[in-house]
Amino acid sequence: MIEQTTDLGIKAILDQFGIEAVNNGASTGGHWFNTRGEKIDSISPVDGTVIASINSASEADYEAVVLKGQEAFKEWKTWPAPKRGEVVRQLAEKLREYKEPLGKLVSYEMGKSYQEGLGEVQEMIDICDFAVGLSRQLYGLTIKSERPGHRMMEQYHPLGIVGIISAFNFPVAVWNWNTALAWICGDVCIWKPSEKAPITSIACQQITKEVFDANGVPEGVSGLIIGGAEIGKLMANDTRIPLVSATGSTRMGKSVGEAVGRRLGKSLLELGGNNAIIITPTADLNIVLPGAVFGAVGTAGQRCTSTRRLIIHDDIYDKVKDVLVKAYGQLKIGNPLDESNHVGPVIDTDAVAMYLDALERAKAEGGNIIVEGGVLTGEGYESGCYVKPAIVEAKNEYQIVQHETFAPILYIMRYSGDVQNAIALQNGVPQGLSSAIMTNNMREAELFVSETGSDCGIANVNIGTSGAEIGGAFGGEKETGGGRESGSDAWKIYMRRQTNTVNYTDSLPLAQGIKFEL
Repeated sequence: MIEQTTDLGIKAILDQFGIEAVNNGASTGGHWFNTRGEKIDSISPVDGTVIASINSASEADYEAVVLKGQEAFKEWKTWPAPKRGEVVRQLAEKLREYKEPLGKLVSYEMGKSYQEGLGEVQEMIDICDFAVGLSRQLYGLTIKSERPGHRMMEQYHPLGIVGIISAFNFPVAVWNWNTALAWICGDVCIWKPSEKAPITSIACQQITKEVFDANGVPEGVSGLIIGGAEIGKLMANDTRIPLVSATGSTRMGKSVGEAVGRRLGKSLLELGGNNAIIITPTADLNIVLPGAVFGAVGTAGQRCTSTRRLIIHDDIYDKVKDVLVKAYGQLKIGNPLDESNHVGPVIDTDAVAMYLDALERAKAEGGNIIVEGGVLTGEGYESGCYVKPAIVEAKNEYQIVQHETFAPILYIMRYSGDVQNAIALQNGVPQGLSSAIMTNNMREAELFVSETGSDCGIANVNIGTSGAEIGGAFGGEKETGGGRESGSDAWKIYMRRQTNTVNYTDSLPLAQGIKFEL
């Protein structure tokens, strides 16, 4: 059993989750494989420390995990859904116990603030709670038959193995968004976490094992395979995995979607965002400021729902710009475990290079940088991953604006006239994840969420683009992938639909009145 501790030092947390004893990158929940693949160092962007090293999984390890998952599915699918829900309920309770150490580990390995790390674990708890209630509501339909003495119905059955490919920016929550629902649906899960944040996945597997062992859950219901892109490719091309849920870049998603589609499998893709807030003349700046600033700099701009663009009406453009510049001047950048800091590091030096390149491209296209960016050096910034949030006056048609840059760069631009002009700019990018409007005009608000308004999967009024409650389905359109996960009826993607017709008479009338005499 994992022992609880009040010491929130990183070494104590590693010991608490038994991470230093695990240097292998594959698990079926019952044991860790003796993997001998390429070594992966998990390097904290906070201070550049190697947290731990993992031997990545091989193709043989992958095969063993899949076979164990297939075996586990035969039993797991026969458990009544409420019984599976009880297991997930206990997982939520265990996550409550370990919220602080797991949240801190997320913060240290990924670089987001400690409060955001705690918030990510809370999302895991929330989706488990949602799934527990859902385990008694996996409803179908009854349908009136055209034939007398017949009953028609639709019901849902589990798919089998769900493959989960997650990204570094939400290293634990997105996994649990999928698993909590898939498990209560009767599926088993195999998780390939980001190789940039593998340590938190080991912690999650250890917590899950504790709950599963106590409930006699078959080994293989929770599989973990740590490795690079080659593991994701194996998963995408594997006909034994009917559903692959992948979160990451549009480029990665297109590759996964193509491979899964080629074998006629199902994919749930949560890809890039290029999210905008429209700020109208009636907007309350007391709401605009925190919504825009947190949306742009929270998680160092590394959320798929981060605010990338502000579309501001001419009448208030200068006022909003001045307020933003003043607010950015008050941002504190530093160690995310220090709760007085607003902005932590980006994930690694490759992300820093991407950030610097985007600023240069923005300037080359004519952008006016009104809050200078740059890389921070010196004491406290030794990892080389701390950058300054920047603001650039730009035009929506700039090529760099049309692409998502996973960094704290905010593009601001003007619109004039009717709000429909702003909506056209908001929609005028390839991505379609999150969007928002700040307005006290009811007609503008209603237009924004109407069929002629935002073309995104998420459209908010008087809140920002960043963050989402688990009760609603999460996902986007266009190059964001079109998938939906988390709340509402997103559970249906994890199941197969079956139509049944039951004849309880002693004759066999055919549909559409067809006569067939023998």
